[in-house]
Amino acid sequence: MTFPIRAITLDLDDTLWPFAPIGVRVEQTLDAFLREHSPATADMYPIEKMRDLRTRVFAENPQLLHDLAGLRQLTIETALRDSGGDLGLLDAAYEVFYAERNKVEYYPDSLAALERIAARVPVAAVTNGNADLDRVGIGHLFAFTLGSREHGVAKPDASIFHAACARLGCAHGDVLHVGDHIEADVAGAARAGLKTCWINREERVWEHPELTPDLEFDTLTALADWLEAVPTVADRT
Repeated sequence: MTFPIRAITLDLDDTLWPFAPIGVRVEQTLDAFLREHSPATADMYPIEKMRDLRTRVFAENPQLLHDLAGLRQLTIETALRDSGGDLGLLDAAYEVFYAERNKVEYYPDSLAALERIAARVPVAAVTNGNADLDRVGIGHLFAFTLGSREHGVAKPDASIFHAACARLGCAHGDVLHVGDHIEADVAGAARAGLKTCWINREERVWEHPELTPDLEFDTLTALADWLEAVPTVADRT
């Protein structure tokens, strides 16, 4: 399928890089920090117990589900408080966690493909996660990042997609949203009126018979190839 586009909105976690390895490392790094600086906290909340606490904090604070940074901070604060730890360690503990969170391992194709895509059309990150693209090292490839924490509502809510389109100065139908998540990315963006590209690296089965992605690729390289072969809206004007 070919159609012109004017800009791209792009998911981050599990689209540019896998999140699972990051999740393992941040748990280990936070645990090591607590064992050094607050042993009672680490003893009360080893990695598996801290994971359980995080799940409980998330469940008890649905009003913060769009704010992963706030929820992570609240989890650490709760662990320190429960264990009689020094709450003054909260900022340092979160910084250790967050620094590790921004150490990403790209999918083999993604960085080179992203550079090609960004050379063709403006790219905006639209994410429910909390990666800092400047700290990751690719902020220069993006027009901006719109996170669910900043926006106040997470994908798949249509308003976050519409807000990104407004900041790009584009009509909804002139923007292609690219992501891996069937509901949060593809179905959400489609219902918001954007064109959609499903990055399906794992040969998953599409779950929504009432709608289909406009494009489906198993790599970002394939998207870059497609984009270089079709006109953008700018090419028509």
